[in-house]
Amino acid sequence: MLAREMFFNKKTFFLLFFLLFSFEINASIKQEILSNLKEIDNLQFNFEQNINGKTENGICIIKYPKKIYCKYDSNNNKILVSNGKSLVIKTSSSYYVYPLKKTPLDFILNKKFILKKIADSEEQIVNEKYVNFLLTEGENQINIFFDINSLNLIGWQTLDIYQNLVITYISSIIKNQKMRENLFKIPEQN
Repeated sequence: MLAREMFFNKKTFFLLFFLLFSFEINASIKQEILSNLKEIDNLQFNFEQNINGKTENGICIIKYPKKIYCKYDSNNNKILVSNGKSLVIKTSSSYYVYPLKKTPLDFILNKKFILKKIADSEEQIVNEKYVNFLLTEGENQINIFFDINSLNLIGWQTLDIYQNLVITYISSIIKNQKMRENLFKIPEQN
């Protein structure tokens, strides 16, 4: 009986030790992601965006808070620009303006929002490669992903204003570069 109790106690001890150690590792990853994100003023990256099976590529620059400029690799000269209040999508033949606050980018481009939501969220480790957080605000849900090794933001998944599933992957990230402020000026309609 004593041997059985000792085995049970050792088994229980190792299980508790493993669980506590795992929690410490995950808490550390979350804190490191938060620390890394706090240090970022702007990001430049390549992107691949999939909207309901249609894929587009290009390059983006985000400047916190709430500014973005994206140039798509397309024949129609597509750009996406936010000055922090409005979001414009312009091509050779079309021009759309949206209030930024009506789009999921309002949250993605708001570093304070992301930091607060991550701090209040449980992280999920995906394939031992990625750290995922589900950020919820009202009816909006954003799945945001970070690389488990570099702790860099690597993408997000949202529904756009038309309720289309939008999956964005980012790569070749450059942090905190000097940039022109007029890059985020809303382009004029042709």
